[in-house]
Amino acid sequence: MTRFRGLLALGLSLLALAAPARADVVVPDDDGRPVSLPATARRIVSLAPHVTELLYAAGAGERLVATVRYGDYPEAAKALPVVGDAHSLDLERIVALRPDLVVVWMHGSAAQQIERLRALKLPIFHSEPRHLADIGDSLRRLGRLAGTEAAASAAADRYDAELAALRTQYATRPPLRVFYQVWHKPLLTINDHHLIADVMRVCGGVNVFGDQTALVPAISTEAVLAARPQVLATSTLDGTVDDSVALWRPFKSFEPVAKGALVTIPSDHISRHTPRILLGARRMCEGFEQVRAGRPVKLPAIDTGRRS
Repeated sequence: MTRFRGLLALGLSLLALAAPARADVVVPDDDGRPVSLPATARRIVSLAPHVTELLYAAGAGERLVATVRYGDYPEAAKALPVVGDAHSLDLERIVALRPDLVVVWMHGSAAQQIERLRALKLPIFHSEPRHLADIGDSLRRLGRLAGTEAAASAAADRYDAELAALRTQYATRPPLRVFYQVWHKPLLTINDHHLIADVMRVCGGVNVFGDQTALVPAISTEAVLAARPQVLATSTLDGTVDDSVALWRPFKSFEPVAKGALVTIPSDHISRHTPRILLGARRMCEGFEQVRAGRPVKLPAIDTGRRS
């Protein structure tokens, strides 16, 4: 409590030095909450890897003053100070950076700390695109906040055009029943409200656990077998099959095992809410096409530049 009072005092002192409260820039975040700034942001702290990537894509990379662990794309982001991760944030350091905008993702155990930053009256923009179409809109809104509208709009237009072309290419392909494995210990999947489910739909995939209540539900091996998926899709570091799918190998009659219908995608290309998700979408669609053709899935490893 004493430390938080110290942070509050520091935050209030910074507010006293800030520009007048009149808002010249007002942009809704992904909760629909208006984020008001007296001028476009010049000192931005990103508290999620996908946020860092989105801000660079929106032309606002030079305005970033800090990121979090794994906020490592593009290459320039690796030079930024790191102020925490999904589990813990260095609130004192964040406040000392004097940000005029903090862009967050409200997941992980750091969510309570983010609310403390909000209590310090720092402008908070919550970024969580839920659909592929939302990513272009996110770029435009972040560009408005950072004063980089032209670059952000151009990036969003490119993204929207590529997404539309991908939708058209696979719009009439025969549907496939797909199990998406998020993790194996415990066994986790996604429902139809997850962004990855939107990627599956673009490729003609039907999520066998789409009607689950939780966004990322825990399930049993028996439930997966009973769902009778034609494809098992998952992410790995470089997009090659690894031990995360080993639990399915004993089930010789399980169709994805029997037919080699395992579609693996580099994690950075499917788990981040950024334009690079189209790389993952193309790879998923390509894997599905191999399944439709009756061939075991063969997809190359990809060097994402990430190291465990």
